Amino acid sequence: MSAHTSHADPPPAAPRPEPAGPQRSAPRTRRAFVPGRPAVWLLLGTFLQLLAVGGRWDVPLAAWLFQTFLLRFLRTTRPWAGIPLVIVVLGGAGLFWAWQLAVPFRPLTIVGVLGLGVVSAVPYALDRLLAPRLGRLGRLLLFPSALATLAFLLGTYNLFGTAYGLLAVTQHDNLALLQVISFTGPYAITFLMGAVATAANHLWEHGRTRQDLSWYRVGPAVTVASAVAVVLVGGQAVLAFAPAATAPTVRIAGINPSAAVLDKADRMLGTAPTDLEAVAGLDPAKVRAAADAINQQLLDDTRQAARAGARIVMWSENSARVRSADEPAFLSRAGALAREEGIYLNVAANVYLPEAPYGRDQTVLFGPDGKVLWTYQKHHPIPGLEDYEAGTGPVPVVDTPYGRLSNVICFDADFPDLMHVDADIMLVPGGDWPEMGRIHTRMAGLRAMENGYALVRSDFNGSSQAFDHQGRVLSQQDTTSGDNPPWISDVPTRGTTTVYRVIGDVFAYLCAAVTLAASAFTVRRPRAATPLPQDGNPA
Repeated sequence: MSAHTSHADPPPAAPRPEPAGPQRSAPRTRRAFVPGRPAVWLLLGTFLQLLAVGGRWDVPLAAWLFQTFLLRFLRTTRPWAGIPLVIVVLGGAGLFWAWQLAVPFRPLTIVGVLGLGVVSAVPYALDRLLAPRLGRLGRLLLFPSALATLAFLLGTYNLFGTAYGLLAVTQHDNLALLQVISFTGPYAITFLMGAVATAANHLWEHGRTRQDLSWYRVGPAVTVASAVAVVLVGGQAVLAFAPAATAPTVRIAGINPSAAVLDKADRMLGTAPTDLEAVAGLDPAKVRAAADAINQQLLDDTRQAARAGARIVMWSENSARVRSADEPAFLSRAGALAREEGIYLNVAANVYLPEAPYGRDQTVLFGPDGKVLWTYQKHHPIPGLEDYEAGTGPVPVVDTPYGRLSNVICFDADFPDLMHVDADIMLVPGGDWPEMGRIHTRMAGLRAMENGYALVRSDFNGSSQAFDHQGRVLSQQDTTSGDNPPWISDVPTRGTTTVYRVIGDVFAYLCAAVTLAASAFTVRRPRAATPLPQDGNPA
């Protein structure tokens, strides 16, 4: 045997014989885990979430993106390590919302906001724990359905309503997109955003190379993109071709107490007017004198607005102050003014009571004949901030020559179910603070589109705005200066009947049914042998 043959390499192994019959292509080998990659998704999701909390610094696009990255993080992380971190992110976003809007950090508000953060993680947890046991359609629908269901439950049964967490609020300038809420309510926007997140993750997991771009892999992304496009194009068509309710109109005025008069009254009172219990213990003559200083200015401004052509005059929330013992005389003066000027006057007052809860947040509407047409008490005092006794009963509606008038007070407008009213014009007296007032008025504007009426929100220390039933801003006044003349807006006297107002939250119930059905299905089905794909490769 020669030297050349004695050290020759061994012959290569014979190739394995191909099995008979058609075969699927071999799966790609999973790439090694890239350290830190899930952390990148978490950081991106966290940053974008902070720009989509329904606050002053929202970026509309961020609301469409942050869920994609949070889902990506969870799907590439062990669930019991990832889910607590997502809870921390969502709870932190709630605190950031409260901080940027200067919400007072009292125990109930802190607990409430953190509780909302924990609950908001439920759709993410369901996606991570249950989606691996579902087929493709279930994986795509579970998260957006759960997200919309949670938004509906919180908006209906949570003490804070939709004041925090409703993603439609982040899109307030996109009227074409928002027209869909007249059919489905605001929760359809939440569903679409969730669907974008799951479709993007499906494409991310299955479509990394050209040969992977089959319909199975790109179909969900194309379908969701098409649905969003249909909503946008349809909404734009409604804005362009559906008749906007512009005529006939009625002139409505919003009245606020001036900062100078309030300062004078507070000095006369000698204590914070919001400390209702302390006010109850003061000399009645002192309380009466301080209240009269404010109320006289409101009555004078009302007369001025009426003579400028206003046929409906509304005061912002708690503008007037009056002791319960003095209330009959005060209302008599307001009724006489309405009769003298031939106007509808919606008086908003903080009525001081001698015993707990020491105050009543109410409105009283007078007709042109001076008679009382409704007395309404705020249904939803702000938890942790307002101690008023909640009002009960239906939202009032009154037929007038200027259409059907209705009324709620400030925070009430954050509860969509309360706002399903057959009205043409919804009056919303508001009382805010500068950081909160502007966004809070925009939140209320969603109710106009949902229910087909014009909505006029006269807001103290924030932003007064009038919206038509398609969400267009008809007029606005920044009221943070505290020295505002009567604000006057010409408002359509005829609304429209929307699908959402007629059928209610059918869309939300359908989302709840999908969520429950998917969850029930996974209980009976064993965990899939292969978990969800991660970073574009099968696990």
